[in-house]
Amino acid sequence: MGFFAFFGSLMIGGIVGWLSEKWGLTRNGVLASVIIALGGVILLFMARVMFHLSFGSPGLDAIIGGAGALLLVPTEAAQRARRKRK
Repeated sequence: MGFFAFFGSLMIGGIVGWLSEKWGLTRNGVLASVIIALGGVILLFMARVMFHLSFGSPGLDAIIGGAGALLLVPTEAAQRARRKRK
């Protein structure tokens, strides 16, 4: 059961990253946002497995983990660095 929950969580995390970029919540680029969201999902899933920390179902944990990672990454600093390179 954990196998399907993990890959389902990764799918939801990818969707969260893509939607955050499509809706204009982040400006990291689609691939970067998806990778950041997947990292947050993996961290929260591992915390769930190792320490039994959970916000509910694995899907809800994936949404919270992906969105949380996207909020914690300094998107404004990345945008300023891109402007400076131009």
